[in-house]
Amino acid sequence: MAEDRGKPQNVSEAVREAVQRTVQTTVGSAQLTRERAQETVDEIVRGAEARAGAVRRSVRSAEAGAGAVRDRVLGALDERRPATAEDVRELHRDVRAIARRLARIERKLTALEEGGSRSSH
Repeated sequence: MAEDRGKPQNVSEAVREAVQRTVQTTVGSAQLTRERAQETVDEIVRGAEARAGAVRRSVRSAEAGAGAVRDRVLGALDERRPATAEDVRELHRDVRAIARRLARIERKLTALEEGGSRSSH
C-alpha cells in the first residue's frame, strides 16, 4: 500500500487493514496448528502400528502354544482311549497269524525231533 500504515485515510480503511492483518495472522497460526495436528496423528498411527505388530506376534505365539497343548492333550487321550471294534478285529487277525506261525514252527520242530530220534535208534 502506498499509504502510511500509521495514518489510514478513513475508518473503514483502518478496519479493513485490521481485519486483513488478523486473517493473515490466523491463517499462519492455522497452518502451524494443522502441521502440529498432522504430526500428532502421524505419531498416533505409528504407535498404533507398532502395537498392532506386537499384538500379531503375541497372537502367533499364543496360537503356537495352543497347538502344542492341543497335540499333547490329543496324545494323552489317544493313549488312554478304549480300544475300538476295529482295534479288536486287528488284534484278532494278528493273534490268528501268530498262532498259524507258531503251529508251523511246532510242526517243523516235531518233524525234526522225530527224524532225530529215529536216526539214533
